[in-house]
Amino acid sequence: MKQDPEAAIMAMVRRFYALSLEDDLLGPMFRAEISDFDEHYGIVADFWSHSLLGTDRYKRGTPYTHHVGLKVEEVHFDRWMAAFEQAVGEELPEDLAGLAMQRARHMTESFKMGMLPLPTPKVRPAGAPA
Repeated sequence: MKQDPEAAIMAMVRRFYALSLEDDLLGPMFRAEISDFDEHYGIVADFWSHSLLGTDRYKRGTPYTHHVGLKVEEVHFDRWMAAFEQAVGEELPEDLAGLAMQRARHMTESFKMGMLPLPTPKVRPAGAPA
């Protein structure tokens, strides 16, 4: 029997946070930022329901505005994507999994551009070839 897509999304969200909370980098950051995990799971599930199923439950603007103040580095994004990809692979049906990963990769690249400092340009000595 095929699992209800909404139940699969909530299972994916819970699995993602279970994996992230075990992570030595993400776990402490999430615990410091999230005061009510059950409420947060609902918000995140609403976002993914909107993104994957087209529902109108997520009414909180863009996710970026809720994350922009976090102090993150490239490795945070790498760990986030690894946990997300594992949770998606374990919990979402194939038709939703591909779309979820496409959306997550796009969001990750967008968040990186807004949240990470620009790389320091390499200075070439005067007269060096380009």
